[in-house]
Order: sequence, then C-alpha cells, then structure tokens
Amino acid sequence: MVDLAHAEKYKKLGLNIAYYRKASGYTQLQLSEMLNIDRTHMGNIELARSGVSLDIIFRISDLLDVPVNKLFEFRD
Repeated sequence: MVDLAHAEKYKKLGLNIAYYRKASGYTQLQLSEMLNIDRTHMGNIELARSGVSLDIIFRISDLLDVPVNKLFEFRD
C-alpha cells in the first residue's frame, strides 16, 4: 500500500520506470520475470498502487541500464 502523503512521488516514480522500461523494449511481463516478481506487482509499481523496495529499484536500474537517480528525476 502506498502512503498517501507520498502518492504523487510514487506516481512519478512509476511513470519513470514505465518510460525507461518501454525505451528498453521490455514488456511488463518480461521485466517482471527478470526481476522475479509477479507481473501484477510490476503493474502496481508503475501505477503507484503499491510501494517498491530499494532492492527492486536497484535491480530495475541495473536491468534497464539507467542510473538510479534518473528513476527519481521527477518532471513537472
């Protein structure tokens, strides 16, 4: 469950993950399999319906070859 006080940040993080995933040519299913998480969890991360651990963030960063800080660069 996402802390409502940070919901907008989770939403922007999810949008960035989806952006870089698509730019890398992966589907949610492909990325979730590489991360060893359920596809629905991957979708929930991108849609800000569930929180995400730093371990998963670091693995996403590595798999997408995107620096971690780029995932947290929120555009207005």
